[in-house]
Amino acid sequence: MRTLLRIGWVNLRRDRVGQALTFLLPIIFFSIFASVFGGQGESRTPSIRVAIVDEDRSELSRRMIAALQKEAGLRVRLTGDDDPAPTSVPLDRSAGERLVREGTVPVTVVIPAGLGAAFGQTGFGGGPALTVFADPSDPIAPNMISGLLQKATMTAAPDLMMEGGIKQFESHAGTLTPEQRAAVDAWLPRLKPGGAGGSNGVAPSMGVTVNVVDVMRSDDRRGSLVSFYAAGVGVMFLLFSMVGAAGGVLLEEVESGTLERLLCTNLGMSGILLGKWLFMVTVGIAQLTVMFLWGDLVFGLPLFSHLPGFFVMTIVTAAAGAALALALATLAKSRAQLSGFSTILILTMSALGGSMFPRFLMTETMQKVGLLTFNAWALDGYLKVFWRNAPLWQLWPQVTVLLALTAAFLAGARLFARRWEAA
Repeated sequence: MRTLLRIGWVNLRRDRVGQALTFLLPIIFFSIFASVFGGQGESRTPSIRVAIVDEDRSELSRRMIAALQKEAGLRVRLTGDDDPAPTSVPLDRSAGERLVREGTVPVTVVIPAGLGAAFGQTGFGGGPALTVFADPSDPIAPNMISGLLQKATMTAAPDLMMEGGIKQFESHAGTLTPEQRAAVDAWLPRLKPGGAGGSNGVAPSMGVTVNVVDVMRSDDRRGSLVSFYAAGVGVMFLLFSMVGAAGGVLLEEVESGTLERLLCTNLGMSGILLGKWLFMVTVGIAQLTVMFLWGDLVFGLPLFSHLPGFFVMTIVTAAAGAALALALATLAKSRAQLSGFSTILILTMSALGGSMFPRFLMTETMQKVGLLTFNAWALDGYLKVFWRNAPLWQLWPQVTVLLALTAAFLAGARLFARRWEAA
């Protein structure tokens, strides 16, 4: 028994990939999921990007904006530029809606003209409603913003609320006596932000009315969202199938001596790798097409109304996935090593890149790290096609990155394959 235990320990100690699968991969996944869902403190909560359009230009709107800017969970944007200069033009309603439609921000708040004046007259819940342009692909942001708007109103303008409430009271019950007016005038300064009474002097049950507007206005929202899950699952399993094909074809040919005989032909190593890459690209395109066709037939995914964008993203995604598989296959020394290392890499990229859960749930740091993965760029491209109905030219960032990754992976595969030529 001691001998068997010693042999097992020696084998594990020599197997670096086995050690990584046993100890490293669980730690990586635990860290990712704990960072996303563990609630490790407010400082690690992902900030919500929000654009604000101030059509009112009143004391109330200025206080509300200032209160929202102080919220640690928000990144407030007031102009068309993400990092505005002092001369930047403030956002208008159409520009704010466009930011949401393009995916630059998940929500835009429009403070309507006349809100401050009506608020001062009616106080509690009076005046025109605030409009929140929202992208429903992020269900958290609109609800959070609606709550923070109520908070901002109640904490930033309690004195204005009290003045409006008193005016409403006087319109129904008569004018205050001089003594009552003096008492009110003595309290109002304490209700202003920074006053002696703080922001807890008035806590009305209702501050402003908020109307949430779906700017995507999709006739088939469910089908469009299904495309996101189809892309996430499809890209992850594309990588697994590409690695399996590359390992099954290339490494088996090395072990059987077939690759050595092929090198004696006029193809050369570059031709061999190119041929295998083209074959895997074709298989990858077919795999993703079958996945999306199934989604169209069974779950109502709107495939045929988005065919041009779908084929552009599918071709570049399959090309990059096949190139990555070739690079890993030429780097590995055996099929077992390729299987273990690729499993760690693909699962980690899928978790960080959004294949397993949306990236907007992650912290800002993790979202930026996710952009280093293959999955994030592919999913962003499919989201533009099916959810945002973006024209083909707007796919250029995703297409450029995936093509650059394809070239880099193919160059790496050619470099790693030199060891077989030397042998």
